[in-house]
Amino acid sequence: MGNHHSHFSHRKHKHHHNQQGPSLPVSTQMGLALPYAHVDTSLRGLAGKAEGFGASSIGGRDGHIYQVVNLNDDGPGSLRDGCRKKEPLWIVFEVSGTIELRSYLSVSSFKTIDGRGQKIKLTGKGLRLKECEHVIVCNLEFEGGRGPDVDGIQIKPKSRHIWIDRCSLSDYDDGLIDITRESTDITVSRCHFSKHDKTMLIGADPSNCSDRCMRVTIHHCFFDGTRQRHPRVRFAKVHLYNNYTRNWGIYAVCASVESQVIYSQCNIYEAGQKKVAFKYLTEKAADKEEACTGSIKSEDDLFVCGTQAGLLSTCNENNIFNPSEFYQNWTVERPSDHLKHYLQHCTGWQCIPRPN
Repeated sequence: MGNHHSHFSHRKHKHHHNQQGPSLPVSTQMGLALPYAHVDTSLRGLAGKAEGFGASSIGGRDGHIYQVVNLNDDGPGSLRDGCRKKEPLWIVFEVSGTIELRSYLSVSSFKTIDGRGQKIKLTGKGLRLKECEHVIVCNLEFEGGRGPDVDGIQIKPKSRHIWIDRCSLSDYDDGLIDITRESTDITVSRCHFSKHDKTMLIGADPSNCSDRCMRVTIHHCFFDGTRQRHPRVRFAKVHLYNNYTRNWGIYAVCASVESQVIYSQCNIYEAGQKKVAFKYLTEKAADKEEACTGSIKSEDDLFVCGTQAGLLSTCNENNIFNPSEFYQNWTVERPSDHLKHYLQHCTGWQCIPRPN
């Protein structure tokens, strides 16, 4: 299928602990090891089951069930009404269709927005996760957000323990998912990104030095012809694994000021006209005298269709982190045609029943 950047060396043992790599699960499909395979057997099975930095997110596990019974922008029984309530809630939908948001929909702490069992599309504006914690967003569509600074999902400031899972995102005026201003311990998994320019930003700008605390995991996502930012990173620690990025317009992944490290592991990079996957931008942090770029470590990535990695020949060892310093287990597969097929068909919104 192509050339690996380096030799694949992880042993495929369940619960194998290794300072250099993950453990692989027992559940498989098409011969693949799949992440969090049993979360759809019970309604609250999602809680605490994310992989990576967002693993501790419990959402609304300890709250009542809130039923969305209409597609109104606001009012009793609406999604906005449930998201603003202060108590923990597990939000489910009794209807399918499009919710036209006239303003950002703010999500308060300890909420799960669970789209399983229905097909819900948010349009007009997006979700805003502001100074909140323990939020899970699962199985929704986001399309057609309009206005300056309108993102599909905007996570800022100082939000933490967030899991975005199995969402389809496309065609917003700004970003699809932006994570900035000290928001941390976040996982984005099995999402499908398409028809967009600036896909995902992690780290606001060089003046926000406090973003050095940020930690994000992105895995089993499909970046489908989106132009750039898969992601673009300032300051943060970011772990990318088993993602499929194809036909970008500028670059696949960008390391900017002090991104420490973008740890790219077992991903598939498939270029179109623009052949270089990794880009480095130099910026000056507000508290530093000299400008610098970030770091990217590529481990067992697969570069196909003439893709060039574009890695710098020198790397600042002080900026390199290994995910196993922060979590011991994650689900990773050798990049292959089977993985590529899975990510094309099993990311984004899924037609799955809502569990009991």
